[in-house]
Amino acid sequence: MPEREEDHLTPATRLLEKRREMAEVEQALAAQREEFQMKMESLQQRREELERKEFQLQESLKRFDKFLKENDLKFTRATKKFEEEKETIVQKADEINKFQEELAQMTGKKEKMDKVLRKHKVFKDYLETVVERAEEFHEIRELIARFDTLTTTNRDLLARDSANQDLIEEHRTVQMRWEEEKENEIMRYNNLLSNLQSHLENAQGEALTWENEWNHIKATAAEKTLVLGKIRLAIHNTYQLIMKYSSSEASLPVEETDAQLVKIKIFLKDLIDIHMDLKRTETSKSTVTSNSL
Repeated sequence: MPEREEDHLTPATRLLEKRREMAEVEQALAAQREEFQMKMESLQQRREELERKEFQLQESLKRFDKFLKENDLKFTRATKKFEEEKETIVQKADEINKFQEELAQMTGKKEKMDKVLRKHKVFKDYLETVVERAEEFHEIRELIARFDTLTTTNRDLLARDSANQDLIEEHRTVQMRWEEEKENEIMRYNNLLSNLQSHLENAQGEALTWENEWNHIKATAAEKTLVLGKIRLAIHNTYQLIMKYSSSEASLPVEETDAQLVKIKIFLKDLIDIHMDLKRTETSKSTVTSNSL
């Protein structure tokens, strides 16, 4: 029947029917939207209420945690203060014990000093008697000052004596060192003199030999010219040797053999004189050292 009714409906009627159905659907959708919106608003309110309660709970927890921390801090401070006061009490007790011990020690020292004073009173009485009998002193402190002065003077004299002994010992050490140096110097000169004496003896021996040879050469003239040159060379070598120990201004030429022999003779004479002076100096120093000891 409806199909047949629709078949008899005109298109305009059908359009109106469709529009009516669409309106009904839209009304139903609007009702559902409104209901959904109301539910969403209700859910939003519940959510906001839950967030507010959660915030209040968190604030309550924070205040409770702060309260616990403050209580812990107060307890810690109270405990620390109690320990400090306890330690202070112990320290004060130790100080009291220490003061009591010091008081006992000072009391003992006072008793000992009283005994010493009583024991030394006899000396005070003696000093008073000395002051009364002596015209030089009028009070005990003058006598004590005189004693202190004498003690200081005696100490100074002992110090000076010790310093003088040290100075004497220092001079003795210097003298011994000087004597040792002079002995070493004399030994060096003796060695030098011995070497030069050996060279002199050798030179004299060679000179005698060469002088004899020279006489022989003069007798044989041309045959011994070469030997004469050797003699002059030996004399010149000896002359050069002594020139190492001489402060002469210039060296003589090789051909001035006679002048070189004169120089050698003068040098050896001076060296012997120096040796004799050193021996006399050594003998004099030994005599002075023996007398000082």
